[in-house]
Amino acid sequence: MKKRFEFPYSYVIKTLDKYYGVHAYSMQKKKDTVEERNINRESKTYKKKKLSILIATFWDYPHIGGLSNYITALSEGLRKQGHHVDIVSPNQFSKSRAEKMRQAVVPELKSFFNTRYGSSNSTIIRNQKNMYIYERMLLENINFKKYDIFHAQDIFTANILGRINEQYGKRLIFTPHGMFTFNRIKFGIFKKGSLEEFYHMVLEKKAIDNADHIIILSDSFRRPLMKLGAKQQNMTTVLTGIDYPHKYHTENTSSSHKKIVITCVARLGPRKGHNILLDALSQIGKKYTDNVKVLIVGDGEMRHSLEDQVNHLNLSMVEFLGQRNDVPDILSKTDIFVLPTLNDSLPISIIEAMHSGVCVISTPSGGIPELVRHSKTGILVEGGDAIELARALKYVIVNKQEREQLGKNARIFAKKYLTRETMIANIEQIYRERFDKEGFYES
Repeated sequence: MKKRFEFPYSYVIKTLDKYYGVHAYSMQKKKDTVEERNINRESKTYKKKKLSILIATFWDYPHIGGLSNYITALSEGLRKQGHHVDIVSPNQFSKSRAEKMRQAVVPELKSFFNTRYGSSNSTIIRNQKNMYIYERMLLENINFKKYDIFHAQDIFTANILGRINEQYGKRLIFTPHGMFTFNRIKFGIFKKGSLEEFYHMVLEKKAIDNADHIIILSDSFRRPLMKLGAKQQNMTTVLTGIDYPHKYHTENTSSSHKKIVITCVARLGPRKGHNILLDALSQIGKKYTDNVKVLIVGDGEMRHSLEDQVNHLNLSMVEFLGQRNDVPDILSKTDIFVLPTLNDSLPISIIEAMHSGVCVISTPSGGIPELVRHSKTGILVEGGDAIELARALKYVIVNKQEREQLGKNARIFAKKYLTRETMIANIEQIYRERFDKEGFYES
């Protein structure tokens, strides 16, 4: 007789039952754990040891983007301090094994949802399938015993490691790189009050509940996370720091004897606001743009539409450079950095621009105001407002002295607060505070 499929993550089913009006969940009465074991966390008074850390993400690694850059900077910095660090992501495992699991679990998930609710949701099926496969791959391939710390980089991994951790009793740290559900509602990917909202909200809440501590990228995360159940004392803000090439910490090489260079470094996607930048450039007037060159660095799904917009607006000063590996070199020859993002957390590109001593113009999205202090370390304009952006661009194009002073202030701020050394020291302190009192020492 075929074994009945048991849906993992009973708290997900509880939420879906509530949404659909199902009052009892009789199909799974077992406690939602991987396997219970006695966990001994008795404190000891031995000297500190170097830690063994597992950094885990639900997304492919390495990959283009801020999350991948963050993981690389974190892992390299921790290793430099003598800690053992492993990074794990789904793309590191066997594709054929994953496909076998997919073929087995997808029909079971669909059958479960159709039987219980009369329909199945493709987004939830996809996520639960990927979570199931990733969890199985982790259990089959990772020796969890050897780690002192699990550090999850997203809500899905925090849910998966939370289940696995019931067996191992390690300290679980969670770093959200964005407000997953809120952002998708904001951009119309999910509808307010939809099943997708309910489902992802419960994953966010459980990720928070599973975590021994939450490292947030900026203070802007505090209020929304507290609404989801996070406690103030369980969150610590650690600004992202980077190991910026030393040779680019000198004075910016941009010169008044050539064209003013405006650079935007970002994925060419709808939330980065490239179209707003192009609209703003079209409103500045030829008098100002004749002496300007605009470099768009990055690639993405909006490239063709943005190129069409450039042609339509006759913006001959705009050049698309695509994906580049020499961003510090480009920024060293840049006068003004613009990121008119509509939604962001703490963009690495702004941090790079600040280290380069470039005048930054951006929006008050996410943690950006914690970096770009208006009229001190840069200029903030309202997201989506091309007229306000045009006004700011015109101001810094004309006022060379102000532009250069903002760039100098930005560099001073970056060297003090936005280095990899500072970030690693702060995160290492969080690890120690959580683990030293729990007996993670060596004799």
